[in-house]
Amino acid sequence: MTVRTVRRIGDPVLRERAVEVDTTEVGGPEIQSLIDDLIDTMRHANGAGLAANQIGIARRVVVMEVGDNPRYPYKPRIPLTVAINPVIEPLDDELVDINEGCLSVPVRGVVARHVNIRVRYVDREGVEHDEVKRGLTAGTWQHECDHLDGVLIVDRVVDTHSFSEWAEFETHHRDQFVERITAFVQRVGS
Repeated sequence: MTVRTVRRIGDPVLRERAVEVDTTEVGGPEIQSLIDDLIDTMRHANGAGLAANQIGIARRVVVMEVGDNPRYPYKPRIPLTVAINPVIEPLDDELVDINEGCLSVPVRGVVARHVNIRVRYVDREGVEHDEVKRGLTAGTWQHECDHLDGVLIVDRVVDTHSFSEWAEFETHHRDQFVERITAFVQRVGS
């Protein structure tokens, strides 16, 4: 297991647009090792996802997984997903406000995300995927893909008054957010 240091806001690599991975590199040791490190680091930090530039590698690779995550008990499950060169396309104009956290940014804030998206990507075996994602799962995809474009939640927050540190979120805002977002998840199904 290799746990890498998660880069924090202020590190220039977080503001870089990550470089595409050539399809001939997908099965190679460099990309496979990067994927393994991303998974180990995400799991160690209890993250829902992690982009390669968050560990200092400006390549278009993200991993996502939500199981019994203590940081996000309200999130629907996401099986371990490796997405190389992901592309997102909003399917409509429906948005939801999500109070998001980030392993690279020590605050949470409300971000408007598309409810319905189409994602295209290549997995770690080189298989192409074309899928529709909804709800909080769609929000997770958008958050991780933003990282690949050098965009952080501080750039997308809808109201700076919504910023809070994790502990303050837990104390003052968590219950109201969880109630609202749980009703949303029940309505849209993911």
